[in-house]
Amino acid sequence: MSDRIVVLEVARLEAAHLAGLVGQFAELLRESAPDDGDPAIARLVPSAYSDDEDAAREFRALTQSDLLDRRASDAALVLASLQDASEIPEDPDDPALLEQVEIRLAPETAQAWLRTLAAVRLVLATRLGVVDEDDHEHDDPRFGVYDWIGYRLDGLVAALDSED
Repeated sequence: MSDRIVVLEVARLEAAHLAGLVGQFAELLRESAPDDGDPAIARLVPSAYSDDEDAAREFRALTQSDLLDRRASDAALVLASLQDASEIPEDPDDPALLEQVEIRLAPETAQAWLRTLAAVRLVLATRLGVVDEDDHEHDDPRFGVYDWIGYRLDGLVAALDSED
């Protein structure tokens, strides 16, 4: 991986919304017990052995906590990188809401963004019932945030690929 900085340009309002989503994701990770049966958490730690339930359960018991801790650390890096950009005025008519700001991502932070955006999208997909492409209705407004996260994820992947 390159040591180049990735620069994202977002509106302050977009940064604030993204920080809100990542904050909710971090809260989900903090408040969900690994065995509470939340399908979104289960989707974040997929089975390592689809044909052996006992091996899958043992593997999950050994790795799930570390994986979720890493996801929480990644979310914290994303939130830290959004802190300044997501500061918005209280007046909903203030033009500063639409002000474009730069978010500069070092390689480690860019990777944390990739993992976090993908994980947030998985949680949203679980909540929306998206298992495959046929489950996604492009005209349904409930998928707006899901699509927006996908757009941001795609842009970040393209930026990182262009560095090679």
